[in-house]
Amino acid sequence: MSFSRRQFVKGGVTAFTFGFAAPQAICDIAFAQGSAARNLVVVYLSGGNDSLSTVIPYRDANYTSRRPTIAIPAANVLQIGTDSSGVELGLHPRLTGMRSIFDAGRLAVIQRTGYANQSRSHFTGFDIWGTASTTNTSGTGWLGRYLDGLRMPVDPLVAWNTQRETPRPLMARLVGVPAITSPATYAFSSPNSGAEAGYERTAQTRISSHIPVDRPHLAFVNSTTQAALGTLDRVATVATYRPANTYPNNGFGQALTAVAGAMNKQIGTKVFWVQTGGFDTHATQGVNQGSYFNLMATLGDGLKAFYDDLSAQGLLGSTLVLVYSEFGRRITENGSQGTDHGAGASMMVLGGAVRGGIYGTAPNLSLDPANPTLENNASDVKWETDFRSVYAKILDNWLGANSVTVLGGDYRAGAPAFL
Repeated sequence: MSFSRRQFVKGGVTAFTFGFAAPQAICDIAFAQGSAARNLVVVYLSGGNDSLSTVIPYRDANYTSRRPTIAIPAANVLQIGTDSSGVELGLHPRLTGMRSIFDAGRLAVIQRTGYANQSRSHFTGFDIWGTASTTNTSGTGWLGRYLDGLRMPVDPLVAWNTQRETPRPLMARLVGVPAITSPATYAFSSPNSGAEAGYERTAQTRISSHIPVDRPHLAFVNSTTQAALGTLDRVATVATYRPANTYPNNGFGQALTAVAGAMNKQIGTKVFWVQTGGFDTHATQGVNQGSYFNLMATLGDGLKAFYDDLSAQGLLGSTLVLVYSEFGRRITENGSQGTDHGAGASMMVLGGAVRGGIYGTAPNLSLDPANPTLENNASDVKWETDFRSVYAKILDNWLGANSVTVLGGDYRAGAPAFL
Protein backbone atom coordinates (compact mmCIF):
# COMPACT_ATOMS: atom_id res chain seq x y z
CA MET A 1 0.00 0.00 0.00
CA SER A 2 1.53 3.31 -1.07
CA PHE A 3 0.51 6.75 0.12
CA SER A 4 2.27 10.01 0.92
CA ARG A 5 2.21 11.80 4.25
CA ARG A 6 0.08 14.51 2.65
CA GLN A 7 -2.46 11.94 1.48
CA PHE A 8 -2.44 10.36 4.92
CA VAL A 9 -3.20 13.66 6.63
CA LYS A 10 -5.75 14.75 4.02
CA GLY A 11 -8.04 11.86 4.83
CA GLY A 12 -7.93 12.61 8.51
CA VAL A 13 -6.25 9.28 9.17
CA THR A 14 -3.69 10.85 11.49
CA ALA A 15 -6.52 10.98 14.00
CA PHE A 16 -6.35 7.21 14.23
CA THR A 17 -2.84 7.19 15.67
CA PHE A 18 -3.20 9.79 18.39
CA GLY A 19 -4.67 7.39 20.91
CA PHE A 20 -1.87 4.85 20.33
CA ALA A 21 -4.32 2.08 21.07
CA ALA A 22 -4.26 -1.39 19.60
CA PRO A 23 -7.13 -2.37 17.28
CA GLN A 24 -8.97 -4.37 19.95
CA ALA A 25 -8.64 -1.54 22.45
CA ILE A 26 -10.13 0.87 19.94
CA CYS A 27 -13.04 -1.49 19.37
CA ASP A 28 -13.55 -1.73 23.12
CA ILE A 29 -13.57 2.06 23.45
CA ALA A 30 -16.10 2.37 20.63
CA PHE A 31 -18.34 -0.26 22.20
CA ALA A 32 -18.20 1.48 25.57
CA GLN A 33 -19.24 4.76 23.95
CA GLY A 34 -22.01 3.13 21.93
CA SER A 35 -25.74 3.63 22.07
CA ALA A 36 -25.80 5.00 25.63
CA ALA A 37 -23.64 8.00 24.63
CA ARG A 38 -25.18 11.40 24.12
CA ASN A 39 -24.63 12.88 20.68
CA LEU A 40 -24.09 16.52 19.80
CA VAL A 41 -24.64 17.65 16.21
CA VAL A 42 -23.51 21.20 15.44
CA VAL A 43 -25.05 22.72 12.32
CA TYR A 44 -23.26 25.84 11.13
CA LEU A 45 -25.02 28.22 8.72
CA SER A 46 -22.08 29.69 6.82
CA GLY A 47 -22.27 33.28 5.67
CA GLY A 48 -24.23 35.05 8.40
CA ASN A 49 -27.88 34.07 8.57
CA ASP A 50 -30.56 36.75 8.44
CA SER A 51 -32.25 35.92 11.73
CA LEU A 52 -35.07 38.39 11.14
CA SER A 53 -36.12 36.29 8.15
CA THR A 54 -35.89 33.07 10.17
CA VAL A 55 -37.59 34.16 13.40
CA ILE A 56 -39.88 36.98 12.35
CA PRO A 57 -41.47 39.74 14.51
CA TYR A 58 -44.20 40.00 11.93
CA ARG A 59 -46.44 42.43 13.86
CA ASP A 60 -43.71 45.05 14.21
CA ALA A 61 -44.58 47.78 11.70
CA ASN A 62 -40.92 48.67 11.41
CA TYR A 63 -40.16 45.18 10.15
CA THR A 64 -42.16 45.75 6.98
CA SER A 65 -41.25 49.44 6.56
CA ARG A 66 -37.51 48.74 6.83
CA ARG A 67 -37.77 45.76 4.50
CA PRO A 68 -40.23 46.86 1.83
CA THR A 69 -39.36 44.13 -0.71
CA ILE A 70 -38.09 41.24 1.42
CA ALA A 71 -40.36 41.27 4.50
CA ILE A 72 -42.34 38.04 4.89
CA PRO A 73 -46.08 38.89 4.86
CA ALA A 74 -47.80 38.24 8.18
CA ALA A 75 -50.27 35.91 6.47
CA ASN A 76 -47.42 33.64 5.35
CA VAL A 77 -45.51 33.45 8.62
CA LEU A 78 -45.68 30.19 10.60
CA GLN A 79 -46.78 31.51 13.98
CA ILE A 80 -45.05 30.11 17.08
CA GLY A 81 -46.45 32.39 19.81
CA THR A 82 -45.15 35.33 21.80
CA ASP A 83 -41.92 35.88 23.69
CA SER A 84 -41.63 37.12 27.28
CA SER A 85 -41.92 40.73 26.12
CA GLY A 86 -45.20 40.03 24.32
CA VAL A 87 -43.83 40.18 20.76
CA GLU A 88 -45.61 37.83 18.36
CA LEU A 89 -43.17 35.68 16.41
CA GLY A 90 -43.24 33.26 13.53
CA LEU A 91 -40.91 31.12 11.47
CA HIS A 92 -40.13 31.52 7.79
CA PRO A 93 -42.93 29.87 5.75
CA ARG A 94 -40.52 27.31 4.32
CA LEU A 95 -39.73 25.96 7.81
CA THR A 96 -42.88 23.86 8.13
CA GLY A 97 -40.94 20.90 9.48
CA MET A 98 -39.24 23.05 12.08
CA ARG A 99 -42.59 24.44 13.18
CA SER A 100 -43.87 20.89 13.73
CA ILE A 101 -40.82 20.19 15.92
CA PHE A 102 -41.53 23.42 17.80
CA ASP A 103 -45.16 22.40 18.27
CA ALA A 104 -43.95 19.07 19.68
CA GLY A 105 -42.01 21.01 22.32
CA ARG A 106 -38.57 19.92 21.04
CA LEU A 107 -37.28 23.10 19.38
CA ALA A 108 -35.80 26.00 21.36
CA VAL A 109 -35.48 29.37 19.63
CA ILE A 110 -32.95 31.65 21.34
CA GLN A 111 -33.18 35.27 20.24
CA ARG A 112 -30.54 37.99 20.16
CA THR A 113 -27.45 35.95 20.87
CA GLY A 114 -23.98 37.40 20.37
CA TYR A 115 -21.30 39.30 22.30
CA ALA A 116 -20.09 42.84 22.94
CA ASN A 117 -18.52 44.74 20.03
CA GLN A 118 -19.50 42.04 17.59
CA SER A 119 -17.33 41.50 14.54
CA ARG A 120 -18.95 41.76 11.13
CA SER A 121 -16.16 39.83 9.43
CA HIS A 122 -16.99 36.29 8.33
CA PHE A 123 -13.54 35.02 9.30
CA THR A 124 -13.16 36.80 12.62
CA GLY A 125 -16.76 36.13 13.56
CA PHE A 126 -16.43 32.43 12.80
CA ASP A 127 -13.24 32.21 14.86
CA ILE A 128 -14.80 34.04 17.81
CA TRP A 129 -17.77 31.71 17.86
CA GLY A 130 -15.42 28.78 17.26
CA THR A 131 -12.94 29.53 20.04
CA ALA A 132 -15.54 31.05 22.39
CA SER A 133 -13.08 33.92 22.83
CA THR A 134 -13.03 37.51 21.60
CA THR A 135 -9.29 37.85 22.30
CA ASN A 136 -7.62 34.54 21.40
CA THR A 137 -9.31 33.69 18.12
CA SER A 138 -6.41 31.65 16.73
CA GLY A 139 -6.42 29.08 19.52
CA THR A 140 -8.19 25.78 19.96
CA GLY A 141 -11.93 25.49 19.49
CA TRP A 142 -14.46 25.06 22.26
CA LEU A 143 -15.35 21.58 21.03
CA GLY A 144 -11.67 20.77 20.56
CA ARG A 145 -11.01 21.65 24.19
CA TYR A 146 -13.92 19.47 25.25
CA LEU A 147 -12.41 16.57 23.28
CA ASP A 148 -8.98 17.22 24.80
CA GLY A 149 -10.54 16.86 28.23
CA LEU A 150 -11.84 13.34 27.62
CA ARG A 151 -10.03 10.41 29.20
CA MET A 152 -7.23 9.22 26.96
CA PRO A 153 -6.98 7.29 24.77
CA VAL A 154 -10.11 8.47 23.01
CA ASP A 155 -11.86 6.65 20.23
CA PRO A 156 -10.39 7.99 16.98
CA LEU A 157 -13.97 8.47 15.78
CA VAL A 158 -15.09 10.38 18.87
CA ALA A 159 -15.77 13.34 16.56
CA TRP A 160 -16.75 13.49 12.89
CA ASN A 161 -16.24 16.48 10.61
CA THR A 162 -18.35 16.32 7.44
CA GLN A 163 -16.25 19.05 5.77
CA ARG A 164 -12.88 18.74 4.03
CA GLU A 165 -11.11 21.22 6.31
CA THR A 166 -11.09 21.14 10.09
CA PRO A 167 -13.28 24.03 11.33
CA ARG A 168 -12.04 26.22 14.16
CA PRO A 169 -14.51 24.82 16.76
CA LEU A 170 -13.03 21.30 16.37
CA MET A 171 -9.36 22.30 16.52
CA ALA A 172 -7.71 20.52 19.46
CA ARG A 173 -4.24 19.92 20.87
CA LEU A 174 -4.50 16.20 21.61
CA VAL A 175 -7.36 14.81 19.55
CA GLY A 176 -7.38 14.62 15.78
CA VAL A 177 -10.79 14.86 14.14
CA PRO A 178 -11.17 13.01 10.83
CA ALA A 179 -12.71 14.80 7.87
CA ILE A 180 -15.25 12.34 6.48
CA THR A 181 -17.21 13.87 3.64
CA SER A 182 -18.45 10.50 2.39
CA PRO A 183 -18.29 7.25 4.39
CA ALA A 184 -18.46 5.25 1.17
CA THR A 185 -15.20 6.67 -0.15
CA TYR A 186 -13.25 7.20 3.08
CA ALA A 187 -10.11 5.11 2.66
CA PHE A 188 -6.34 5.17 2.30
CA SER A 189 -5.20 6.67 -0.96
CA SER A 190 -3.92 3.88 -3.20
CA PRO A 191 -3.20 3.48 -6.91
CA ASN A 192 -5.06 0.18 -6.79
CA SER A 193 -8.76 -0.52 -6.62
CA GLY A 194 -11.19 -3.41 -6.57
CA ALA A 195 -9.60 -6.83 -6.08
CA GLU A 196 -6.05 -5.43 -6.03
CA ALA A 197 -6.90 -3.14 -3.14
CA GLY A 198 -8.24 -6.17 -1.30
CA TYR A 199 -4.98 -8.01 -1.93
CA GLU A 200 -3.11 -5.09 -0.36
CA ARG A 201 -5.21 -5.38 2.77
CA THR A 202 -4.68 -9.14 2.99
CA ALA A 203 -0.94 -8.78 2.52
CA GLN A 204 -0.73 -6.12 5.22
CA THR A 205 -2.61 -8.31 7.67
CA ARG A 206 -0.34 -11.29 7.02
CA ILE A 207 2.82 -9.22 7.33
CA SER A 208 1.70 -7.72 10.64
CA SER A 209 1.13 -11.17 12.11
CA HIS A 210 4.81 -12.10 11.59
CA ILE A 211 6.55 -9.12 13.19
CA PRO A 212 9.57 -10.31 15.24
CA VAL A 213 9.32 -9.55 18.94
CA ASP A 214 12.72 -7.83 18.80
CA ARG A 215 11.37 -5.19 16.39
CA PRO A 216 9.16 -3.10 18.74
CA HIS A 217 9.16 -0.01 16.52
CA LEU A 218 8.02 -2.03 13.52
CA ALA A 219 5.42 -3.71 15.69
CA PHE A 220 4.15 -0.27 16.78
CA VAL A 221 3.85 0.94 13.20
CA ASN A 222 1.95 -2.17 12.20
CA SER A 223 -0.38 -2.10 15.20
CA THR A 224 -1.14 1.53 14.44
CA THR A 225 -1.83 0.68 10.81
CA GLN A 226 -4.14 -2.13 11.87
CA ALA A 227 -5.95 0.26 14.18
CA ALA A 228 -6.40 2.67 11.28
CA LEU A 229 -7.72 -0.09 9.04
CA GLY A 230 -10.14 -1.15 11.76
CA THR A 231 -11.40 2.40 12.04
CA LEU A 232 -11.88 2.58 8.27
CA ASP A 233 -13.96 -0.58 8.51
CA ARG A 234 -16.21 1.07 11.09
CA VAL A 235 -16.71 4.10 8.85
CA ALA A 236 -17.52 1.77 5.96
CA THR A 237 -20.45 0.31 7.91
CA VAL A 238 -22.06 3.75 7.89
CA ALA A 239 -22.26 3.62 4.10
CA THR A 240 -24.58 0.60 4.42
CA TYR A 241 -27.10 2.54 6.49
CA ARG A 242 -30.61 2.85 5.06
CA PRO A 243 -32.64 5.59 6.76
CA ALA A 244 -36.22 5.15 7.89
CA ASN A 245 -37.35 8.03 5.67
CA THR A 246 -36.19 10.04 2.68
CA TYR A 247 -33.67 12.86 3.07
CA PRO A 248 -33.35 15.78 0.63
CA ASN A 249 -31.01 14.97 -2.24
CA ASN A 250 -28.43 17.66 -1.53
CA GLY A 251 -25.17 18.00 0.35
CA PHE A 252 -26.85 18.94 3.63
CA GLY A 253 -29.23 15.98 3.44
CA GLN A 254 -26.39 13.61 2.60
CA ALA A 255 -24.31 14.84 5.54
CA LEU A 256 -27.21 14.38 7.95
CA THR A 257 -27.86 10.90 6.54
CA ALA A 258 -24.25 9.97 7.32
CA VAL A 259 -24.60 11.37 10.86
CA ALA A 260 -27.74 9.33 11.45
CA GLY A 261 -25.97 6.28 10.04
CA ALA A 262 -23.01 6.73 12.38
CA MET A 263 -25.39 6.86 15.33
CA ASN A 264 -27.30 3.84 14.10
CA LYS A 265 -24.13 1.78 13.62
CA GLN A 266 -22.84 2.83 17.06
CA ILE A 267 -19.33 3.56 15.85
CA GLY A 268 -18.47 5.66 18.90
CA THR A 269 -18.88 9.24 17.64
CA LYS A 270 -20.10 11.82 20.16
CA VAL A 271 -19.67 15.12 18.30
CA PHE A 272 -20.61 15.82 14.66
CA TRP A 273 -19.95 18.95 12.60
CA VAL A 274 -22.30 19.70 9.69
CA GLN A 275 -22.19 22.83 7.57
CA THR A 276 -24.44 24.38 4.96
CA GLY A 277 -23.61 27.62 3.16
CA GLY A 278 -24.98 30.42 1.05
CA PHE A 279 -26.24 32.63 3.89
CA ASP A 280 -24.29 35.72 2.84
CA THR A 281 -27.41 37.15 1.23
CA HIS A 282 -26.41 40.62 0.06
CA ALA A 283 -28.81 40.51 -2.89
CA THR A 284 -32.19 39.15 -4.05
CA GLN A 285 -33.19 37.37 -0.86
CA GLY A 286 -36.73 37.02 -2.14
CA VAL A 287 -39.96 36.24 -0.31
CA ASN A 288 -41.86 33.32 -1.81
CA GLN A 289 -38.91 32.34 -3.98
CA GLY A 290 -35.28 33.28 -4.36
CA SER A 291 -32.04 32.59 -2.54
CA TYR A 292 -33.26 32.83 1.04
CA PHE A 293 -36.39 30.80 0.34
CA ASN A 294 -34.16 28.02 -1.02
CA LEU A 295 -31.81 28.24 1.99
CA MET A 296 -34.73 27.78 4.36
CA ALA A 297 -35.96 24.83 2.31
CA THR A 298 -32.55 23.16 2.58
CA LEU A 299 -32.31 23.79 6.31
CA GLY A 300 -35.87 22.97 7.27
CA ASP A 301 -36.35 19.89 5.11
CA GLY A 302 -32.97 18.47 6.10
CA LEU A 303 -33.45 18.89 9.84
CA LYS A 304 -37.01 17.55 9.75
CA ALA A 305 -35.87 14.43 7.88
CA PHE A 306 -33.06 13.97 10.42
CA TYR A 307 -35.45 14.47 13.34
CA ASP A 308 -37.96 11.95 11.97
CA ASP A 309 -35.21 9.43 11.21
CA LEU A 310 -33.79 9.62 14.74
CA SER A 311 -37.27 9.37 16.19
CA ALA A 312 -37.92 6.17 14.22
CA GLN A 313 -34.61 4.73 15.45
CA GLY A 314 -35.21 5.62 19.09
CA LEU A 315 -32.19 7.93 19.06
CA LEU A 316 -33.94 11.26 19.44
CA GLY A 317 -33.60 11.31 23.21
CA SER A 318 -29.83 10.92 23.04
CA THR A 319 -29.26 13.57 20.35
CA LEU A 320 -28.93 17.34 20.64
CA VAL A 321 -28.68 19.61 17.57
CA LEU A 322 -27.27 23.14 17.82
CA VAL A 323 -27.84 25.54 14.91
CA TYR A 324 -26.00 28.87 14.63
CA SER A 325 -24.30 31.36 12.30
CA GLU A 326 -21.39 33.77 12.74
CA PHE A 327 -23.55 36.90 12.91
CA GLY A 328 -26.98 38.26 12.04
CA ARG A 329 -27.70 40.82 9.34
CA ARG A 330 -28.70 44.47 9.15
CA ILE A 331 -32.31 45.31 9.89
CA THR A 332 -32.88 47.56 6.89
CA GLU A 333 -32.63 45.94 3.48
CA ASN A 334 -30.01 47.28 1.09
CA GLY A 335 -30.42 48.59 -2.46
CA SER A 336 -29.99 45.10 -3.92
CA GLN A 337 -32.97 43.63 -2.09
CA GLY A 338 -30.70 41.83 0.33
CA THR A 339 -29.18 42.46 3.73
CA ASP A 340 -25.65 43.31 4.83
CA HIS A 341 -23.54 42.04 7.72
CA GLY A 342 -25.08 42.72 11.11
CA ALA A 343 -24.75 41.74 14.76
CA GLY A 344 -27.15 39.85 17.05
CA ALA A 345 -28.55 36.59 15.75
CA SER A 346 -30.79 33.69 16.69
CA MET A 347 -29.64 30.22 17.69
CA MET A 348 -31.73 27.07 17.67
CA VAL A 349 -31.49 23.87 19.67
CA LEU A 350 -33.56 20.77 18.99
CA GLY A 351 -33.72 17.21 20.22
CA GLY A 352 -35.68 14.74 22.30
CA ALA A 353 -34.50 16.21 25.61
CA VAL A 354 -34.93 19.87 24.68
CA ARG A 355 -37.35 22.10 26.57
CA GLY A 356 -38.79 23.80 23.55
CA GLY A 357 -40.03 27.35 23.40
CA ILE A 358 -38.94 30.93 22.77
CA TYR A 359 -36.00 32.19 24.82
CA GLY A 360 -34.92 35.80 25.03
CA THR A 361 -36.76 38.81 23.68
CA ALA A 362 -37.20 40.11 20.16
CA PRO A 363 -35.68 43.46 19.19
CA ASN A 364 -37.83 46.52 18.85
CA LEU A 365 -37.10 47.58 15.28
CA SER A 366 -37.79 51.28 15.84
CA LEU A 367 -35.28 53.65 14.20
CA ASP A 368 -34.88 55.60 17.44
CA PRO A 369 -31.08 55.79 18.08
CA ALA A 370 -31.78 55.39 21.81
CA ASN A 371 -33.53 52.05 21.24
CA PRO A 372 -31.92 49.73 23.84
CA THR A 373 -32.50 46.57 21.78
CA LEU A 374 -30.52 47.89 18.80
CA GLU A 375 -27.01 49.20 18.23
CA ASN A 376 -24.92 50.97 15.59
CA ASN A 377 -27.37 53.86 15.31
CA ALA A 378 -30.34 51.45 15.28
CA SER A 379 -28.94 49.56 12.28
CA ASP A 380 -28.21 46.26 14.02
CA VAL A 381 -29.80 43.94 16.56
CA LYS A 382 -28.05 44.22 19.93
CA TRP A 383 -27.13 40.98 21.67
CA GLU A 384 -29.00 40.02 24.83
CA THR A 385 -27.75 36.46 25.49
CA ASP A 386 -24.03 35.71 25.35
CA PHE A 387 -23.61 32.85 22.87
CA ARG A 388 -21.14 31.24 25.27
CA SER A 389 -23.91 30.74 27.81
CA VAL A 390 -25.58 28.42 25.28
CA TYR A 391 -22.30 26.52 24.95
CA ALA A 392 -22.03 26.37 28.75
CA LYS A 393 -25.50 24.84 29.06
CA ILE A 394 -24.63 22.17 26.48
CA LEU A 395 -21.26 21.38 28.05
CA ASP A 396 -22.58 21.16 31.61
CA ASN A 397 -26.02 19.68 31.13
CA TRP A 398 -25.55 17.54 28.03
CA LEU A 399 -21.94 16.53 27.60
CA GLY A 400 -21.15 16.31 31.31
CA ALA A 401 -18.12 18.57 31.03
CA ASN A 402 -17.00 21.56 33.10
CA SER A 403 -17.95 24.59 31.05
CA VAL A 404 -15.79 26.97 33.10
CA THR A 405 -12.71 24.90 32.27
CA VAL A 406 -13.58 24.39 28.60
CA LEU A 407 -14.65 27.97 27.90
CA GLY A 408 -12.03 29.63 30.08
CA GLY A 409 -14.65 31.63 31.97
CA ASP A 410 -17.98 31.37 33.75
CA TYR A 411 -20.83 31.95 31.31
CA ARG A 412 -23.47 29.96 33.15
CA ALA A 413 -25.38 32.99 34.41
CA GLY A 414 -28.26 33.86 32.14
CA ALA A 415 -28.04 30.64 30.15
CA PRO A 416 -31.37 29.75 28.52
CA ALA A 417 -33.04 26.80 30.26
CA PHE A 418 -33.50 24.65 27.16
CA LEU A 419 -32.02 21.63 29.01
